[in-house]
Amino acid sequence: MRKIKVAVIGCGTIANNSHIPSYLANEKAEIKYFCDIIPERAQNAVEKYGCGQAIEDYMIALNDPEIEAISVCTPNNCHSTITIDALERGKNVLCEKPAARTYEEALSMQEAQKKYGKVLNIGVVNRFNNAVNKIKAMIEQGELGEIFHVYASFRSHRSIPGLGGDFTTKAVAGGGVLIDWGVHFLDIIMYCCGDPQPVSVSSEQFSKLGNDIDNYTYVSMWAGPHKPGGTYDVEESIVGVVRTEGPVVSFQGAWAQNIGVNEMYIDFMGDKGGIRLQYGKDFVKFGAIDGMLTETKYNFSSRNMFQNEIDAFLDCIDSGEKLPSNIDTVIVTAKLMDAIYRSAEEHKEITL
Repeated sequence: MRKIKVAVIGCGTIANNSHIPSYLANEKAEIKYFCDIIPERAQNAVEKYGCGQAIEDYMIALNDPEIEAISVCTPNNCHSTITIDALERGKNVLCEKPAARTYEEALSMQEAQKKYGKVLNIGVVNRFNNAVNKIKAMIEQGELGEIFHVYASFRSHRSIPGLGGDFTTKAVAGGGVLIDWGVHFLDIIMYCCGDPQPVSVSSEQFSKLGNDIDNYTYVSMWAGPHKPGGTYDVEESIVGVVRTEGPVVSFQGAWAQNIGVNEMYIDFMGDKGGIRLQYGKDFVKFGAIDGMLTETKYNFSSRNMFQNEIDAFLDCIDSGEKLPSNIDTVIVTAKLMDAIYRSAEEHKEITL
């Protein structure tokens, strides 16, 4: 079996938790480079995984003719630049979500993919989630009837990531809870409902709880401790309604709220039945039969969705198959998030 030589660009949390272990578990893959602008991170990866070479400049990997596949696991502000550089040099790319900070950057990535003809998949990993795909199949088979409304809740008590750092700096991340968590929820909805075209958007966003960085009281601070004197210019919570050519979509998201519960689910509501998907978990179907209300919980074994994603990425390099996570599909969610942010900033409905 031929080996596909891989370079992992960015050796932070998502690379170590998901991309690197998944490549190592696939017999097709051979990681040749670990790249990070913090040299210690790249070197730690070499030592931890017992393979590859640590580099600081990603162009070393891109200029290596042996490299066929690139995982872009950097902060959002680097996604478009690295991806376009890689495509231009004939590399196939799996870029972590979101595609980019802005719709315009995502469009430039799509244009580069069309120009150079290589694979460009975005890390909307839930498209490789077993539960999500079962729900998609049930919807397509008409088990829920007409899906007329979908509601998404991605809300946490107080857990703004790395307050004052990259996650809360718009120039780096492009936004807050919507672009970080909401992108996954919106993508699941679009995918399960057949990627309907958005028609209009109305939304509002809020930054209330994290403004006083030094005195912010929190439950957890994933992505690192807060940075006193840092930047906080993104939204911590957001609400909105999206009209599509299919169902109406409504959502409420919050990194931080003064309600002490975490709610991470999606409700698919049809005229024959409904499904509540607990994010990353199982789902329950509600309906009615012969005058009786029904509630059915589905339990099944699920394979790691990141492994599914990496396996499919490596396979499509050889097969030429266009995956559900290709840039042409994911660009719709990038356009949708752009409209949501514009609506919130302008305090008016945006027509698409």
